[in-house]
Amino acid sequence: MSNDKTLGEILRKQGISRRGFLKFCAATASMMALPPSMVPAIAAALEKARRPSVIWLSFQECTGCTESLTRSHSPTVEGLIFDAISLDYHHTLQAASGTAAEAAREAAMEENYGKYILVVDGSIPTANPGYSTIAGISNKDMLMDTAMGAAAIISVGTCAAFGGIPHAKPNPTGAVAVSDLIKDKPIINVPGCPPIPVVITGVLAHFLTFGAIPELDALGRPVAFYGKSIHDRCYRRPFYDKGLFAETFDDEGAKKGWCLYKLGCKGPTTYNACATTKWNEGTSFPIESGHPCLGCSEPDFWDGGGFYKAISTPTGDIGRTATYAIGAGAAAGIALGAMNRAKHSRAEKAHEKVTIDDLDKEK
Repeated sequence: MSNDKTLGEILRKQGISRRGFLKFCAATASMMALPPSMVPAIAAALEKARRPSVIWLSFQECTGCTESLTRSHSPTVEGLIFDAISLDYHHTLQAASGTAAEAAREAAMEENYGKYILVVDGSIPTANPGYSTIAGISNKDMLMDTAMGAAAIISVGTCAAFGGIPHAKPNPTGAVAVSDLIKDKPIINVPGCPPIPVVITGVLAHFLTFGAIPELDALGRPVAFYGKSIHDRCYRRPFYDKGLFAETFDDEGAKKGWCLYKLGCKGPTTYNACATTKWNEGTSFPIESGHPCLGCSEPDFWDGGGFYKAISTPTGDIGRTATYAIGAGAAAGIALGAMNRAKHSRAEKAHEKVTIDDLDKEK
């Protein structure tokens, strides 16, 4: 498909009606946390946007990020966006292999110099170039060469964004994140192990619409998706505030959907859209399925360890200040819960006394 066509032309050719296109724009605005008044502007921008070239590099990774993105349901924002980009190089999805595959990457770099989007998943080994090579080229050399002509870089998954599991101690391969090596390009981190599909497509939608990267937090993550903690938007939060916690995976608290904090949930220190966007067509997310959040969208999450221990007891070098603060919050939640239960108990006893007194009077 030619890159000369606009996104509007491509969507019309695919049979997308004007009504469907506007619904897509409304969904895009909502996904990017923009007001409804922005829908016309998004529609106008996307109508004229050119189909961008995307080069996707995979390094020390498990292919989980690609698997996540290809599991998107259709027709949705994900389908429309990925139909509207020119994915010119991707180890897993491309038809070409060997010399032809590398020729496709080099051609895309030359023809779209300064305009293509570089997507990277997987960490980059630096201890020894031989730990991971592609076509005889070390991961580091391929990254540096391809990044040179990129308009922007999207680090997909925690491995590319923060080093991920390969970076965990003792880090034998010397794994590092993209941002540890590239300092002169705009980088958008989309962490998660793997990330939610609509998060990466939301970033692409923003870039297509405005020709710029979205607002980022201090760790380079899009604020629209990583601006609030999972804890703040978790449906189990009311139980946390009442001091009601599951103690084991099969106790009464777990069966009643109480907070999983004491089972090691990292929701209070993890920023992601899992609790609102969810997975599998918005069906569920780990906490809703009964498992504590692992904190996979945060730096050094694997070294934090203690998946089944409350984060009020620090288990490594990760986030000690935050864990103590959350520990204090949990203590306050437990205390508040105890007060509420005591108050409820007193009210019940008072109600029982009134009822007994009334019966005595009736006698």
